Amino acid sequence: MYEKTTTIVNKTGLHARPASVFVAATKGYSSKITIKNLKTGKSADAKSILMLLTLALSKGTEVSLTAEGEDEVKAVDELVALIDSGFGEE
Repeated sequence: MYEKTTTIVNKTGLHARPASVFVAATKGYSSKITIKNLKTGKSADAKSILMLLTLALSKGTEVSLTAEGEDEVKAVDELVALIDSGFGEE
């Protein structure tokens, strides 16, 4: 199991468009990936857009990404980088 923490930087949070980009990115990994809202303690399957949206991840929310599987390190590192990039939004 591999885990990293980051903060949502998008002005409008992880709304539908960046959430769909995030979920699409998770599909490229065989590992089980979980995202957790560290403010509320709620977690969700990162490969499910509906579950991801229920976390209400607004700007400034600290999240933890955890993966378990053969590509866990690559999955977490690349997904954290995607979140840190702001999904190309300003």
